Formats: sequence, structure tokens, C-alpha cells
Amino acid sequence: MAGISKDRLHVFSIDDSLLTKCLLGALFVGACFWAWRRSQARGLRSTSSQISKGNEIKRQPVIMPLKGFRWESTEPLQLRPFRGKEKYNLTMAIENLDPSELIQMDKTYLGRISKRKAVLDQHHDVVVAVNDPPLKDPRIRAAVSELYTFILGTYLPTRYPTMFQLDNSPKREPTVENRVTGARWPTILTEDMPTIRALEILTQTVDEEFLILLPDTSALEETSPYVLQAYATCFPSGFNTRDKLGLRLADIHGPVPGYAEKIERSMDKFLTKIEVGRFVKRVNWGVTTETDLFAAFGSVHASPSADPQKGHVIRPGMLNIDQTVLRCERQTLHRLPQSKAIVFAFHTYTYPVQQIKNEGMGEDLATAIEGLKKGNVPSIYSYKRGDIWGQAVTDFLRA
Repeated sequence: MAGISKDRLHVFSIDDSLLTKCLLGALFVGACFWAWRRSQARGLRSTSSQISKGNEIKRQPVIMPLKGFRWESTEPLQLRPFRGKEKYNLTMAIENLDPSELIQMDKTYLGRISKRKAVLDQHHDVVVAVNDPPLKDPRIRAAVSELYTFILGTYLPTRYPTMFQLDNSPKREPTVENRVTGARWPTILTEDMPTIRALEILTQTVDEEFLILLPDTSALEETSPYVLQAYATCFPSGFNTRDKLGLRLADIHGPVPGYAEKIERSMDKFLTKIEVGRFVKRVNWGVTTETDLFAAFGSVHASPSADPQKGHVIRPGMLNIDQTVLRCERQTLHRLPQSKAIVFAFHTYTYPVQQIKNEGMGEDLATAIEGLKKGNVPSIYSYKRGDIWGQAVTDFLRA
């Protein structure tokens, strides 16, 4: 090239080479950046998709442990759902529940577990059952298995580490030891275990009744009715749970006055829509003139064949105070993440009517009893057998 020295030519050659390298480097960095951005976008879309589908892992309940918990000195819950109730209105009346408080433990635990074992032995077919239609439904075993593993493998050892010890030794199937009773159970439903065995173990481990409901696959309605497919109930409140097995929720509550008119549609809709991770509770109450917790064959609710039993009305002054109790059910409900089954559970508390009076709440309970006849379903008074004990109990409470 004319007018350009070899030194200048060399310099231009070096600069040109550096420029090319810089441009290539910039292109490479830019390509990496955009690839990273696309990767991030895909990741965000994937995460967003997970969330939109439910993201069940995120919605698993967080169970807070009660470290140092002493069951033997813990008083039972003192439920007083009648307080301030001048009229009884049949409603769902649900409240949100902290999942950590799903199951309560107290100083009655050992005695109640012993009672449960005795009832299980004596009334096995009433206490536990699995619906087994001609065409087997695999959803039932899956739901029972999921509940069983959640309670024994997760909830109990996490919430009550002083009572339940988990053993996850790699050399054998995981087990949980009940430090109160000494029993040791597997935490998973193995292939050789029948489904009903899981229900028997639950019955002997927690003082809680469990009813498992699944949607009716034969239903054509948009809101599929739920059907009772399995249960473990030692202390039913005036009904034989075996008679309810395989029934839709509406049929289970058929004897309850006002259920169909007041809350059936709301209940079906609520069960269909309740999300995994949400736990709810409510409290039901009544008065009974028998203290036995096992009440599968009547004495708590009226039945078409035996009540109102006008000939058995308790006259004022003839009430057996030692046998008369306020009976409350702390009811809970939640959906299982995998099987999507609904678990309805309840714990029964009984309080002597004498105790209620001693607390200075006699007038409150008497008013609430009379209020059963004044709400949106007046016949609930007879259903709860108020025709039999109502006058005698209110007279005692006000004496």
C-alpha cells in the first residue's frame, strides 16, 4: 500500500484482530445472556404452571412441634358452645383451623385409648369398616393409606415428639413408637396390610374419629355428592356408622331436621371447593342422660322407630344428675393432597351438667336448651331428645 509504512501496517493488523475478537466476544456474551433470560422465563412459566395447578408441595400443612409437652398434666378442652345462644339456628358455622391443632392431647389420653381398644374388640364391625362394592374402587385404599401415613408418619411425631418417636432406619420399614402405650406401628400401609388394618391402628393410637369421603363417580351433577367410603369411629354420637357406609352425605344426614333445606347445598358446594391446605372446625353439642362414650345404638338422637318416647319423659326431680352430661363434638375437616379425599373427624368431650352449674353457667345452658325450639329448625329440640330430658335438666340448672 502506497504511503503506509510496514510499521503502520503491522499496527493496523493488530488492531483489526483485536476488534474482531472483541466483537465475537460481545456476541458470545450476548448469546449467553439471552439464553439465560430464556431459561429464566421458562423456569418462571414452569413455576407459574405449578402454582396454577395447585402446587401441592407448597400447600402441605406446616405442623409446629410442642416441645416438652406433658400430656399427663394437660387439661382437656373446655368447650361451651351454648354460651350466648338464645336461639339455635342450623348453619355450617365453620371456622378456620391451624393444622397444628388438628388433634388435641390431654390427660385423659391413656384411659380413652384403653376404652377405644375395648370398644374395638367388642364392636369391631361397627367401629371400623371399608366400603367394598362389587367393582372395587382403588381410591378408597389410596385415601386410607394417605391419611394413615400423614397421622402416624408426619403429624403425631412432629406435633407431639414427647409422645411419639419416629424410626426411619434404612434397614427396615419406617415405624413410630407410642411412648405412652409402648405400641410400635409401621408408618406406611404396606402391600400385605389390609386396608381395614390401618383403621384399626388409627383407632388405637389417637382419640379421634375419622370418616373418609370421596366424590360419587356415578353422579351427573356438576357438584358431585360425597360418599362415605371408610371410617374409624369408636364414640359415635347416637348413630351406627356402619349403617351410613356407602351413603351420600345428604342421605347420611337424612334424619337431621332441616339439613336438606338449610345447609345441604352449601355443604356439597363447600366440600367440592375446599382446597388442600385449608383446615376448618366447628363444635356440635347436646345433652344426654347417659355417660357412655360409645353411643352407636341410640340414646343421643331421636329415631323414627323409638322416639319421642313420651312414656319415658324424665319428670322434674327425677333426673339422675351423675349420669347427665353436656356432650360436645369438636369436628374438623380437611382435604388430603394426593387422593383428594375429604377427611371429617371429631373428638367427643363430655362435661357433667353439675359442673356446668357449678361454673355459674346453669342459666346459659338452660336458655340454650329452650332456644333449640326457637331457631330456624324448631324440631331439632325433639331430634336431640329434648322432649325426654329438657324440662328436668332446665329445672335442675335453675334450681
